[in-house]
Amino acid sequence: MERNHSNRWLDILNRFLEQGENVRAFAHIDLNEDLCLQDGLLALTDRRFIYLSSLSGATEPVSIPLSMVSEVLAHDRNGLGTFDIIGSDRLLLRLNYTSSRASEISMLMRAFNGAFACDMPCEETQEETEEKPSLSVLLRLLGFLRPHLAYVALGALLTLSTTLVSLLPPLLTWPLVDEILAPYQEQFTQSQEKISPEEIKAEAKERFMRVPLYLGGMLLAAFVAWALSWAQGYVLARLSERVGASLRVMALAKLQEVSLSYFTRKRTGDLVSRISSDTDRITYFLSDTFMDFVTDVLMLIATIVTLFAVEPYLGLVALLSFPMVAGLTLYTRNRLQDSLLSGYRAWSYMTSVLQDVISGIRVVKAFAQEEREAKRFKAANDAVVRANDKVNKLWTFFWPTVVGLNQVGLIVAWGCGALLVYEQKITLGVLTAFIAYITRFFGRVESMTRMTGALERAACSAKRVFEILDQPVDVAQPKSPIKVERLKGHIVFKDVSFRYGTRLVLDRINLEIRPGEVIGIVGPTGAGKSTIIDLLLRFYDPTEGEILVDGLNIAMYDIASYRRNFGLVQQENFLFFGTVAQNIAYARPSATRREIVQAAKAAKAHEFILGMPDGYDSLVAERGQTLSGGERQRIAIARAIIADPSILVLDEATSSVDNQTERQIQEALESLVKGRTTLAVAHRLSTVRDADRIIVIDQGRIVEMGKHEELLRLGGLYATLWKAQEGNEPRNGGHHDMELGIKGKVVKYGTV
Repeated sequence: MERNHSNRWLDILNRFLEQGENVRAFAHIDLNEDLCLQDGLLALTDRRFIYLSSLSGATEPVSIPLSMVSEVLAHDRNGLGTFDIIGSDRLLLRLNYTSSRASEISMLMRAFNGAFACDMPCEETQEETEEKPSLSVLLRLLGFLRPHLAYVALGALLTLSTTLVSLLPPLLTWPLVDEILAPYQEQFTQSQEKISPEEIKAEAKERFMRVPLYLGGMLLAAFVAWALSWAQGYVLARLSERVGASLRVMALAKLQEVSLSYFTRKRTGDLVSRISSDTDRITYFLSDTFMDFVTDVLMLIATIVTLFAVEPYLGLVALLSFPMVAGLTLYTRNRLQDSLLSGYRAWSYMTSVLQDVISGIRVVKAFAQEEREAKRFKAANDAVVRANDKVNKLWTFFWPTVVGLNQVGLIVAWGCGALLVYEQKITLGVLTAFIAYITRFFGRVESMTRMTGALERAACSAKRVFEILDQPVDVAQPKSPIKVERLKGHIVFKDVSFRYGTRLVLDRINLEIRPGEVIGIVGPTGAGKSTIIDLLLRFYDPTEGEILVDGLNIAMYDIASYRRNFGLVQQENFLFFGTVAQNIAYARPSATRREIVQAAKAAKAHEFILGMPDGYDSLVAERGQTLSGGERQRIAIARAIIADPSILVLDEATSSVDNQTERQIQEALESLVKGRTTLAVAHRLSTVRDADRIIVIDQGRIVEMGKHEELLRLGGLYATLWKAQEGNEPRNGGHHDMELGIKGKVVKYGTV
C-alpha cells in the first residue's frame, strides 16, 4: 500500500518535471506549517527542489533551483522535525515532519550533499582541493617504529647483509672467466699446432680444479642470501603487523575522543574504510614495499660504486637511460596521486552506500526502494571501476616503458663493452661481471618503479589515517585530571550558553540540582532540552559559563571516571550484537550472572528474556532488531541499573512506546531512580508529573520551574502543554487529536 502511495506521488511529480530532469531523491512530508497531519512530497532533482502539497496535483508546486540553495538542515527532536532549505541570505522553505519520516529526510539530505547528485559525497569532493599527500607523510610512519626498535635494528641489519651477500656471485664470475675459462679457450685455439689437446687439458686440469670452489661460493652466497631474505621478511612482517595494529587502535581511540559533531560530518563507511582498508595498505607497504625499496636503494648504490670501480666509462654509458627512467617516474607519480585519491574516495563512498543499505534494510524494504538502492550501489561501484581504470591505464603504460628503456640501456652496455674488449681495454671476465651487475641494476630499477604505485597508495592511505589522528579534540582531557570514584550528584549550571555553529541553542541557563533530586525537563521541540543532557555528560563543552558537579567544574574531571557515574537511558537505545547478558553487563563487564538477572528483574525484563530461545544467552541482532522497542528499553534500563550510577539521565525514555509498555517501563524506572540524582527529559508530561521539580525550556531558556501543581496554577507554557496532552489521553484504546503547545499556543497536529 505504501508503495502504491509513493507511485501515485511520483506520477504527479512527473507532470511537473522538465525535459531531461531527473529525480534524485524524495521524502514524504506529513505535517503542515500548523503541525497538522497532511500528505505532501519533497523531491530533489538534478536541477531543483520541488515541494508538492496536494496529491490531486491541482496546486502548483513550490520550486527552488539548486543554484539558490546554500545548505539544507534537518532538526529532529522529540518526535517532530523541521527541514530547512536555506539560501545565501534567507530561509527559502521550512517543512515539518514526524519522526516516522526521519529516515527519508536523512536520505534526502545525503542526496543533496552529493550521494545521488555526484559520484562522491560532499565531504569527499571537498578533499579533492586539499594538498596531495607527499612521500614525507610516509616518513611520519617511521615514528610508529619507535616502540619496536629491536625489530627495526634487526631488520636493517638483515637488509644490509642481504644486499652485500647478493653482490658476491657476479664478483666470482670475474676470476672464473678470466683465470679459467678464457685462458683455456685461448690456449686451446692458438696453440693446438704446437701442443696436443691432451697436453693442453692436462695443463688446464689443475686450473679447472678451482671451478667447484667458485661455483660453491656462488651457491653458498645464494643460500645465505635466501636465508637472510627469509629472516628479513619474517622480522619485517611481524613489525608491520604491529605497526598496523597500533594505527588501528590509535585511530579508534581518537574517534572515541572527538566530539559527536565530528560524526555528523563524516560517513560511517568512510571511517570504517580508513581504519580497515587504509591501515591494511600501510601494513603491506611496511612489510613488503618499504624494505624492498630500501634494499633496492642499497643495491643500486653498491652496484653504481662497483660499476665505476670496474670501468668508469662503461658505468657512465650504462647509466644513460637512468635519468629518463627517473623523470618518467616523477611524471607518473604526480598523475598517479590524483587517480589514486579519486579511487579511494570512490571506494569509501561505495563502502558507505553498502553500509547504508545494510543498516537501513528495514527502511529500504518498507519503502520498496530495493531497485533504487541497487542502482545507487551500482553507480558507486561504477565510480570505483572508472577510477581504477585511470590508474591501470597509467600504470600499464608506465612500467613497460621503464622495462623498454632498461633493455635499451643493457644493449648499449653490451655494445660499449664489446668495443672495449675488442680494444683490449677490459677483459672478458670484467665484461661478464659488468653485465651481471648492470642486469641486476636495471632489475632493481624496474622493481623500484613498480613500487611507485604501492608507495603512492601507502601515502594516500597514511594521509587518510593521519587525518583522523590529527583531528582536534573539542572535549579535551584536562592536563591534571581529577579521577572520581563516586559523585554525590550536586549539579550547578552557571550562565551556561551553547552555540552549534552560529545557532544559539542554550542561552544563559542557571540551574541547581541537589543530590538525590528528580528533575523533569520539558518544553517544545528544539527548545534545547537534550542539549542540557549532552553538556552535562560532556559530549560537548559550553560556549559560555560552566557546569559544576560536586563543586568542581566538570572540565577538571577525568572524562572516563566522570562518565562512569552516569546511567543513560535514551529514546532509541543501541544494543550491540551479542547475547542479552552481554548487553546488560556492557556498563560493567565483570558483573556476575546473578547480578545480571537481578538487574533484569528490576527492569521488568526477566520474564520476556526467559521466553527467548536461549534465555540470557540468546543472541541480539545488530542494533537489537530482533526485539521490540519496549524490550530494548527495558534491557537498556537493566544496563543502567547494573552500572549503579550516582546520576541518572532519562532522555525521552518512554516516548516511542505504547501506554502499556510505558507503564512497565515506568515501574522499572522506579527501581532505578531511588536515591539517585535524576534528570528526565520528557515529551509526555505525565511521566514527570511526580518529579521534585519540573524545568520548562523554551528557545534555549528556562521559562518556568516548579512542581507539577505549581506550574499548573501558574497558567504558563507548562499548563498549556499539560492541557493539550491531558485532554487528549486516549481512552479504551481510541484515537484522538493530539494537541501540542508551541510557545504558549495550543495547535492541533493530527490524529494519532
